[in-house]
Amino acid sequence: MIDKKTITEIIENEIADSNLFLVEVSVSSGNAISVVIDSYEGVPIINCIELSKAIEGHFDREVEDFELQVASAGIGQPFQVFKQYHKYLDKDVEVLTTEGMKFSGKLITVGENEIEIEVEEMEKVEGKKKKQLVVKNYSFTLDQIKSTKDIITF
Repeated sequence: MIDKKTITEIIENEIADSNLFLVEVSVSSGNAISVVIDSYEGVPIINCIELSKAIEGHFDREVEDFELQVASAGIGQPFQVFKQYHKYLDKDVEVLTTEGMKFSGKLITVGENEIEIEVEEMEKVEGKKKKQLVVKNYSFTLDQIKSTKDIITF
Protein backbone atom coordinates (compact mmCIF):
# COMPACT_ATOMS: atom_id res chain seq x y z
CA MET A 1 0.00 0.00 0.00
CA ILE A 2 1.20 3.50 -0.82
CA ASP A 3 1.90 5.53 2.30
CA LYS A 4 -0.04 8.76 2.95
CA LYS A 5 3.05 10.33 4.54
CA THR A 6 5.08 9.68 1.38
CA ILE A 7 2.39 11.26 -0.81
CA THR A 8 2.18 14.28 1.51
CA GLU A 9 5.96 14.79 1.38
CA ILE A 10 5.95 14.61 -2.42
CA ILE A 11 3.13 17.17 -2.64
CA GLU A 12 4.72 19.54 -0.12
CA ASN A 13 7.98 19.46 -2.11
CA GLU A 14 6.16 20.04 -5.42
CA ILE A 15 4.10 23.00 -4.19
CA ALA A 16 6.75 24.58 -1.94
CA ASP A 17 7.60 27.40 -4.36
CA SER A 18 4.01 28.09 -5.44
CA ASN A 19 0.95 29.77 -4.02
CA LEU A 20 -0.73 26.38 -3.56
CA PHE A 21 -1.36 24.71 -0.22
CA LEU A 22 -2.40 21.19 0.68
CA VAL A 23 -5.91 20.73 2.04
CA GLU A 24 -6.25 16.96 2.24
CA VAL A 25 -4.61 13.68 1.25
CA SER A 26 -6.29 10.31 1.59
CA VAL A 27 -5.17 6.86 0.50
CA SER A 28 -7.60 3.94 0.55
CA SER A 29 -6.60 0.33 1.18
CA GLY A 30 -6.93 -0.23 -2.59
CA ASN A 31 -4.40 2.56 -3.34
CA ALA A 32 -6.99 5.12 -4.44
CA ILE A 33 -5.18 8.39 -3.74
CA SER A 34 -7.20 11.57 -3.39
CA VAL A 35 -5.45 14.95 -3.14
CA VAL A 36 -7.17 18.28 -2.53
CA ILE A 37 -5.24 21.53 -3.01
CA ASP A 38 -6.14 25.19 -2.78
CA SER A 39 -4.60 28.65 -3.12
CA TYR A 40 -5.56 32.19 -2.21
CA GLU A 41 -6.24 32.99 -5.87
CA GLY A 42 -8.05 29.77 -6.84
CA VAL A 43 -6.65 26.69 -8.54
CA PRO A 44 -6.58 26.46 -12.34
CA ILE A 45 -7.01 22.94 -13.74
CA ILE A 46 -3.45 23.06 -15.11
CA ASN A 47 -2.13 23.09 -11.52
CA CYS A 48 -4.05 19.89 -10.77
CA ILE A 49 -2.74 18.25 -13.94
CA GLU A 50 0.88 19.23 -13.22
CA LEU A 51 0.70 18.02 -9.62
CA SER A 52 -0.89 14.76 -10.74
CA LYS A 53 1.95 14.15 -13.21
CA ALA A 54 4.55 15.00 -10.56
CA ILE A 55 3.04 12.52 -8.09
CA GLU A 56 2.74 9.81 -10.76
CA GLY A 57 6.41 10.33 -11.63
CA HIS A 58 7.43 9.12 -8.17
CA PHE A 59 5.74 5.72 -8.49
CA ASP A 60 5.91 2.74 -10.81
CA ARG A 61 2.52 1.26 -11.68
CA GLU A 62 4.26 -2.01 -12.58
CA VAL A 63 5.41 -2.36 -8.97
CA GLU A 64 2.24 -1.11 -7.29
CA ASP A 65 -0.88 0.01 -9.14
CA PHE A 66 -2.80 3.03 -7.90
CA GLU A 67 -5.59 5.42 -8.78
CA LEU A 68 -4.91 9.16 -8.43
CA GLN A 69 -7.27 12.10 -8.25
CA VAL A 70 -6.01 15.67 -7.75
CA ALA A 71 -8.66 18.36 -7.31
CA SER A 72 -9.13 21.85 -5.96
CA ALA A 73 -11.11 22.49 -2.79
CA GLY A 74 -14.82 22.58 -3.58
CA ILE A 75 -16.92 25.70 -3.49
CA GLY A 76 -19.40 25.58 -0.65
CA GLN A 77 -17.55 22.77 1.09
CA PRO A 78 -16.50 23.07 4.75
CA PHE A 79 -13.00 24.42 5.35
CA GLN A 80 -10.51 21.70 6.14
CA VAL A 81 -7.34 23.68 6.89
CA PHE A 82 -6.75 27.00 8.62
CA LYS A 83 -5.25 28.64 5.52
CA GLN A 84 -8.72 28.56 3.97
CA TYR A 85 -9.87 31.13 6.54
CA HIS A 86 -7.20 33.52 5.25
CA LYS A 87 -8.33 32.85 1.68
CA TYR A 88 -11.88 33.94 2.50
CA LEU A 89 -10.99 37.04 4.52
CA ASP A 90 -13.41 39.87 3.58
CA LYS A 91 -15.76 37.36 1.93
CA ASP A 92 -19.06 35.86 3.06
CA VAL A 93 -18.93 32.66 5.11
CA GLU A 94 -21.29 30.51 7.13
CA VAL A 95 -20.14 29.38 10.57
CA LEU A 96 -21.80 26.45 12.33
CA THR A 97 -20.90 26.40 16.01
CA THR A 98 -20.44 23.29 18.11
CA GLU A 99 -23.70 24.32 19.85
CA GLY A 100 -25.57 24.08 16.52
CA MET A 101 -26.01 27.81 15.85
CA LYS A 102 -25.45 29.19 12.32
CA PHE A 103 -24.04 32.62 11.58
CA SER A 104 -23.68 34.04 8.08
CA GLY A 105 -21.65 37.13 7.40
CA LYS A 106 -18.41 38.65 6.21
CA LEU A 107 -15.20 37.16 7.64
CA ILE A 108 -13.43 40.29 8.91
CA THR A 109 -10.66 38.96 11.16
CA VAL A 110 -8.55 35.81 11.23
CA GLY A 111 -6.36 35.43 14.31
CA GLU A 112 -4.16 32.61 15.51
CA ASN A 113 -6.98 30.75 17.24
CA GLU A 114 -10.09 32.78 16.44
CA ILE A 115 -12.10 34.44 13.73
CA GLU A 116 -14.54 37.31 13.67
CA ILE A 117 -17.48 37.75 11.33
CA GLU A 118 -19.70 40.75 10.63
CA VAL A 119 -23.39 39.82 10.50
CA GLU A 120 -26.29 41.95 9.31
CA GLU A 121 -29.48 41.20 11.26
CA MET A 122 -32.98 42.60 11.37
CA GLU A 123 -33.64 43.62 14.95
CA LYS A 124 -36.32 45.47 16.89
CA VAL A 125 -34.87 48.78 18.03
CA GLU A 126 -36.29 50.43 21.14
CA GLY A 127 -38.66 53.27 20.28
CA LYS A 128 -39.14 52.12 16.67
CA LYS A 129 -42.15 50.26 15.24
CA LYS A 130 -40.32 48.38 12.50
CA LYS A 131 -37.25 46.19 12.71
CA GLN A 132 -34.06 47.78 11.44
CA LEU A 133 -30.94 46.36 9.89
CA VAL A 134 -28.22 46.15 12.54
CA VAL A 135 -24.60 45.09 12.03
CA LYS A 136 -23.07 42.91 14.77
CA ASN A 137 -19.66 41.30 15.09
CA TYR A 138 -19.29 37.77 16.43
CA SER A 139 -16.01 36.19 17.48
CA PHE A 140 -15.40 32.46 17.64
CA THR A 141 -12.43 30.45 18.81
CA LEU A 142 -11.60 27.50 16.58
CA ASP A 143 -12.78 25.02 19.21
CA GLN A 144 -16.23 26.68 19.14
CA ILE A 145 -16.57 26.05 15.41
CA LYS A 146 -17.98 22.81 14.04
CA SER A 147 -17.63 23.92 10.41
CA THR A 148 -17.14 26.96 8.22
CA LYS A 149 -17.82 27.25 4.51
CA ASP A 150 -17.88 29.97 1.91
CA ILE A 151 -21.16 31.43 0.74
CA ILE A 152 -21.64 31.78 -2.98
CA THR A 153 -23.27 35.05 -3.99
CA PHE A 154 -24.37 36.02 -7.45
